[in-house]
Amino acid sequence: MDVLSYNYDRKQIKSGILHIGVGNFHRAHEEFFTNKLLEYPDQQHWGIHGAMLLPTDEHLYRSLCKQDKEYTLTVCGRNGQGEVYRIGSLVALDWSIENPETVLAAIADKDIRIITLTITEGGYNIEKATGEFILNDEGIRHDLQNPHTPKTAFGYVAEGLRRRKSAGNGAVTILSCDNLQHNGDTARKSFMSFVRAQDAELAVWMEKNVTFPNSMVDRITPATRPDDVVRLNAMNGTNDDAPVYCEDFIQWVIEDKFIAGRPAWERVGVEFTNDVTAYENMKLSLLNASHTLLSYPSFLAGYRKVDDAMHDERIVRFVRTFMDTDITPYVPAPNNTDLDLYKQTLIERFGNRSVSDQIARLCFDGISKFPVYIMPNLIKMIQDDADLTRVAYLIAAYRHYLKYKTDDKGSSFEITEPWMTQEDMKLIESNEPTDFLSFSAFRSTDLKAADAFVGLYLMMVDAIKHNGAMTVLERIL
Repeated sequence: MDVLSYNYDRKQIKSGILHIGVGNFHRAHEEFFTNKLLEYPDQQHWGIHGAMLLPTDEHLYRSLCKQDKEYTLTVCGRNGQGEVYRIGSLVALDWSIENPETVLAAIADKDIRIITLTITEGGYNIEKATGEFILNDEGIRHDLQNPHTPKTAFGYVAEGLRRRKSAGNGAVTILSCDNLQHNGDTARKSFMSFVRAQDAELAVWMEKNVTFPNSMVDRITPATRPDDVVRLNAMNGTNDDAPVYCEDFIQWVIEDKFIAGRPAWERVGVEFTNDVTAYENMKLSLLNASHTLLSYPSFLAGYRKVDDAMHDERIVRFVRTFMDTDITPYVPAPNNTDLDLYKQTLIERFGNRSVSDQIARLCFDGISKFPVYIMPNLIKMIQDDADLTRVAYLIAAYRHYLKYKTDDKGSSFEITEPWMTQEDMKLIESNEPTDFLSFSAFRSTDLKAADAFVGLYLMMVDAIKHNGAMTVLERIL
């Protein structure tokens, strides 16, 4: 495929945004929108300065630096057709392990007026049960005691803002781009909790000089594996060490609360609103919850690609029934949104053969996903005495996935739960299935007290163990 290059002179672009967490989603979403916007001459002060904070970022950092921060983005159409873009909006990049001072200097720089974040759902360091910021985390303790040599995103932002305040470099907006309901409110709670514990004077300054807009982001973006790099380069006639590929659907809705100015992203398709709640609820409750719903049963059935699973009519029926019966009653559609069309589009997006997302990516870090995507509506369903069959099956499948690490076909696999505690491990190891209902992912309510749910869940646990996940799913259908 021909590569569509940007139409601006990168040498003329100035950084106005610092982004923390330069991963695939950011490069397929915010960078994509900004790459288009920079073609407007009056918007060329909104280039992006990337900041990577993790030791594991080194390979991507080196690859991007070797390419002068440029990379290709392959947008995969649901019709099998695609487009390839050369992205140039990432005009500066630092890796804190190698260049901590340049990251701090960028946060303090008066030209940087927005700090955006993709640090994952779990990266905000919020205790699932209490909703409070975890101050006794090892990295947080280090940063509280060593404010000038930070390790975490919270420590870097605090020290950078301290320098910004001292230099009189003005206000700044912190914009979360992570999949969290009210992600701006969560970011505000996390950063302000940290700063209040570290520097009360800075916290007072931030109250007046930092805003935290809420936003809703959407674009399915798989991890790029080594074989994907080879495939994309061969398909596109490129030699890119850091390519990204994604679906053709994209959406970004942002609360218009920018204290120091913002890009005119609305020119390239971003929606600005006074309240993102309805958009957030629709996306998290339908897209993200459905991803979680299909992930563990599909993985246990032996599927490894989302599109393969979504070409199994049983799984399609399961997901669509969940959307229509379990979730739609709790999702008021935003203005001008056709909810039936939105749900049908989701089914098509999940089944996009050109994207072929990994189910393992959806299974990753369930401890952070269940509290955000599943539990809020499950609590309402229990209160309303609704049909709990499909969600009970999901949680039983999740337990089986974590406990036995073997699918219906006898293939073993590794699990990845970065926030799992020793207590969680004991609950998984227990042979009493109800113990798992105290798992940290579910602590926003007492599932053991919901008799109707417990009865269904125990039945599902036993049936999956003896008959396999797909046999049980067929009975549900």
